[in-house]
Amino acid sequence: MTTPVPAGPAPGVDASPLDQSFAQAIFGVVRRPRTTFRRLVSEPRWRLVLLVTTLTGVASGAALMASPVGQQALVDQWERTATAFGRPVDDATYAQMEELSRRAGIAYAVVAALVTGPVLTFVVAATLFVTFRGATFVQVLTVASYAGVILALRQVVAAVIGYLRESTSNATSLGAFFSTLDEASPSARFLGALDVFVLWWAVVLAIGVSVLYRRRARHVAVTFVGVYAALALLLAIALAVTGGSA
Repeated sequence: MTTPVPAGPAPGVDASPLDQSFAQAIFGVVRRPRTTFRRLVSEPRWRLVLLVTTLTGVASGAALMASPVGQQALVDQWERTATAFGRPVDDATYAQMEELSRRAGIAYAVVAALVTGPVLTFVVAATLFVTFRGATFVQVLTVASYAGVILALRQVVAAVIGYLRESTSNATSLGAFFSTLDEASPSARFLGALDVFVLWWAVVLAIGVSVLYRRRARHVAVTFVGVYAALALLLAIALAVTGGSA
């Protein structure tokens, strides 16, 4: 049994909006997640942060896809994905991809931002709410929404790096730090499927959950990171079977 943090000001904590502004909460998730989540779960609010992080993801992705560099990078990504799963791309198909990237690149970026933003946030919040029980859904949704600040930051960094490198390949994966590995090796595929920002997000989310349900953050973080690593391993295995790369 766990005892969730009750709504309302926590003991010894003044949850006044003047004490912790929205901007302070945003930066707090990055710099001091435990202290920030203690305040947030006492006075849960999620709408504004979810709106801001979603718009950040939409803006950064759309800006990249509005440029010829981003459109070509998207085509290259589609080609790599098709080839990875055993579907070679001929000239006609490649031309169709180029046309589609010009006409629907921005729409693609918007959909991707919505999936990794509000859709993922609500799915994670619902999963946590059912799994741990005891807290209100608004409290859980607040934790999930503020943890999403890390993923929004990833969107911005990925857009900038993607434009500079003229590629949408994951430059924030662990595999990018081990470029000497053979891309076809199992270890390279596994590391390529692990994203530094997603690992960071999993840890921040675990801290929020530990604050809300008064559990050990280390244990929760190990569980969350372990689940993510297992999914990355399954992806690496799938790519190995098909002959692709992460």
